[in-house]
Amino acid sequence: MSYGVVRGGFFHSSLAHGNRFQPFDEFLAWFHSKLTVGHFSVVRAPLDQLDMWQFEGDRDVLRHTSGRFFRIEGLRVRTTFGSTPTWDQPIINQPEIGILGILTKVFDGVRYFLMQAKMEPGNVNVLQLSPTVQATKSNFSRVHKGKLPAYLEYFVERGKAKVLIDQLQTEQGGRFLRKRNRNIVIEVNDEVPVHDDFKWLTLAELRKLLLIDNFVNMDARSVLSTIPMLDDEQLVRLRHTGIEGVVANGGLSPLGHSIVQSLCDETDGYRTRDEVISWFTEQLVRYELDVQKVPLSQLDGWTISDWEITRGPRFFSVIGVRVEAGSREVARWSQPLIADAHIGLLGFVAKKINGILHLLVQAKVEPGHIDVVELSPTVSCSNYAAVAEQERRPAFFDYFIGARAGKIHLDVLQSEEGGRFLALQNRNMLVEVGEHEAVDVPDNFLWMTLSQITELMRHSMFNIEARSLISGLGFG
Repeated sequence: MSYGVVRGGFFHSSLAHGNRFQPFDEFLAWFHSKLTVGHFSVVRAPLDQLDMWQFEGDRDVLRHTSGRFFRIEGLRVRTTFGSTPTWDQPIINQPEIGILGILTKVFDGVRYFLMQAKMEPGNVNVLQLSPTVQATKSNFSRVHKGKLPAYLEYFVERGKAKVLIDQLQTEQGGRFLRKRNRNIVIEVNDEVPVHDDFKWLTLAELRKLLLIDNFVNMDARSVLSTIPMLDDEQLVRLRHTGIEGVVANGGLSPLGHSIVQSLCDETDGYRTRDEVISWFTEQLVRYELDVQKVPLSQLDGWTISDWEITRGPRFFSVIGVRVEAGSREVARWSQPLIADAHIGLLGFVAKKINGILHLLVQAKVEPGHIDVVELSPTVSCSNYAAVAEQERRPAFFDYFIGARAGKIHLDVLQSEEGGRFLALQNRNMLVEVGEHEAVDVPDNFLWMTLSQITELMRHSMFNIEARSLISGLGFG
């Protein structure tokens, strides 16, 4: 790959479909074989009979007896955003900042990523591909008295690795209260022992795995989204030499070609960077959000039984589970989970403007946001089957479900973090409409190039739903 591609970089790895350690099919066989190793069991249990968990007061807060990990609390929300000005709901309060980390190493000029096959109690397929390290502060502080996560020392001990990316990124603002995790990518040069549940993969292979339903977990997608699709050195080289050599020799698909163009764009796209920042600032001050904690027992419309906290079949609920997992740091534990059997929809509308690919970004308010507004996909809704039957649907919903759908570039089911959610899935889509199609854009939406999105993502402006979608975009 000498046609203007920087060896050892992220972009170079995104084009590297071969793997010096194992063929891709052999990796898939290894991954599925892990399902037969060890014992995995997740069984429903009454909320007030979970080991080490208890209700405070008259079922007002559900918390761990250590005071660590997380709490299920009640929230009363008032906002000027959207069509529902006020509502009550349970929410996860987990103030500690965890580590989501991927360890990388360059072999023969190709960058590889050490990934883990990991069980979580809420995983759709029991095992999913996770980062090298995925741990809350309570985990790596050994509050559970279990083993430390493998490779943790590379991420917490200075001098053991070179930090390539280190960002605080948020989690679901509709389910977590002001939750953030440290998303970190490091590089090592020394020999790294590879434990039983881990494998080295290239970015090209990871992009392929992101096209398989419920294979790569949410935490891995979050970290992968922080990795620039074009390294700074690669970006400078492509802007100087042009991308045609890469297009001709690098195996780029038509979408991949459009992505590289959008990443390399120096014209500021449909809006300048200053205009994008001004628009976002305007959204921050435009909407009001007031959240107040209230006892779970006083949430309007919600009921608490021995087995769940619920508002009925249309909404999510809080349940309890007992877990056995022989491959985890702790072999047995109990915990609450957020359960929702409905499949949501996360989708970006894409459009070429002046020949450059843009994505339609939404400024959205969620009760758990730190800064009131975060940048979201064009459409972000739960239970899209029920939404499709409503007379009033979210803006642009019909571009994904219905006759107005354009060219579909991405359509894959992705599940949310299995440590807190039970089999919660979202349909992730990218739909491109014609360059000359007129699109009526409300004030809280804006067209952005991938160059602009990449820059804003570094500053933690995009929510996990948007980052999940971005992680699935590839060049092949």
